[in-house]
Order: sequence, then structure tokens, then C-alpha cells
Amino acid sequence: MRRPFLKIAGLAALVTMLGGGLALAQDLPARVKSAGKIVIATNPNYAPISFKDPATNKLGGFDIELGEAIGAELGVKVEWQEIAFAQMLPSIQTGRVDMALAWMADNPRRREVVDFVNYAVTGAQFYTIEAFKNDIKAIEDLCGKQVGASRSTTWPADIDKWSAENCVAKGKTAVVAVGTEGSVDARTQLKTQRLQGAVHGSEVMQHFMKMEPGVYIPLGRPFTRALVGIPFAKTEEGAQIREAVRGAMSRLQSKGIYAQLLAKYGLLNNSHSPVTVNQGT
Repeated sequence: MRRPFLKIAGLAALVTMLGGGLALAQDLPARVKSAGKIVIATNPNYAPISFKDPATNKLGGFDIELGEAIGAELGVKVEWQEIAFAQMLPSIQTGRVDMALAWMADNPRRREVVDFVNYAVTGAQFYTIEAFKNDIKAIEDLCGKQVGASRSTTWPADIDKWSAENCVAKGKTAVVAVGTEGSVDARTQLKTQRLQGAVHGSEVMQHFMKMEPGVYIPLGRPFTRALVGIPFAKTEEGAQIREAVRGAMSRLQSKGIYAQLLAKYGLLNNSHSPVTVNQGT
């Protein structure tokens, strides 16, 4: 007598498995479902997180593949919009984009205007170049030096805090934190020796050491820890998209797709699981 029930249950499970994308798209707002796409902001200047292939000019990187996987999980296409990092949160607030994948740190200041789905861990990493290897052998040797970091990030403030605790408090000259136009600008100024050090997210250090062998020297371990998040508007529609994406991210983790992407881009140390919301500090 129980066989019909089992058949029905089995059929329901099969439909869920095969038609998952279609069913999950129903979690999205009507506007997004009607358009059949989700609009994601990116700034492809942060390899291996997001970049453009110089041979094809196509977007690539961890965030790009993750965004495409989220879209597939939700049953919609992804439309990428290249936006300056500083303009991403205003673009989310005005509805120009639905979300951003830009390896953005979740912190209280940003949470005043957006909510975050946390999907990775990052840390600020000091580094220098081979030209300074005789003078700068450890992090402490940066005291009194000029150190650059993207002004669009929290890193200049993080440098000041580190300097106060590790240079000034010990009677040494403070680090001079120099805000740059971005991480590319920081590297350029360092290589031309206008700076003596710089700060990157720990996730990109190994990538650039491979791309430019014999140029960069990481100094110590990351001196901060932060959660990376996907930002969403603090609106009813934004919350609906946020929860749909959070569910998609959880499924990507359970299926092993998230771990595969981390491994592909050398980011296993940046894993954050399970997915959380607004847990950055």
C-alpha cells in the first residue's frame, strides 16, 4: 500500500533535482525573474579574484566564476557591469546593479547602507620588493617608511592602527600610509620605489609572485582578518535577492563547487563556511 507514495515522493525528488534552477528562481523578486538575469558589479583589476584575460579581454577569476555559478543555481543569467570600486555601494543603493562581487570586506561602516552575505575570509598583507631586501627584512622595518594601499579600502586605516601599536608605541617613527588609486597603483609606485612597502589582500600575494618572479617579498603573516561579503540593498527587494543568493551559496558549498573554485585559484586558506550574513567586524 505504500508503493504509490514512494513513487510520488521519488518523482518529487527527481523534479527537484532536475528542475532545481527553475524552482529556485522563484525565490527572486518578480523584476529579476521577469528579466531573467541578475546584474552584478565587478571591477576586474584584482587577480586572481577578478581580472580580464589579456589575450581575449574576457572576464575571469574566482568572483566571476562564483557569480556565474550563483546565477546558474538561481536559474537566471548574469549581466556583469564594470564599476569603480568606490561606486559599487551607491550603484546598489540606486538599483543600477543588484549586487557586487568585488571581494569587499564586510564592516560596520558599510553595513550602514548595505547588507552582506559573507563568503570568504581575507587579511591585509604587507610586502615589499627585492630592491629593498637588505633594508626591509621584517614587518617592523617598515616603521618610518612610506607604505601604499588602495584608498577605496580600509587598508590605509589598518596601516595606521598597526603603526600606532607596533611603531609609535615602541618609540619608533610611524609608518606613512599613502592612499593610492588602487592596488595596481600601489604596486606601480612600489616598483618605481616611490614607496618602500605596500599592502595587498593575502589572497593575491601568491598570484603576483608567480606572475612576476623575483619581484615581491611578503612580510610576515596577514596583520588583519576580515570577512568578505556580497553587498545588497537594504530594501525589501534587496533582502529577497540577498536570501536567494545566500541559499544559492549554501548549495554551492554543499555540492563542493565552492571548494573547487577556491582550489582552482589557490584560495583554500580564504574559505568561509557556512555562509553567514553581516558577521564582519
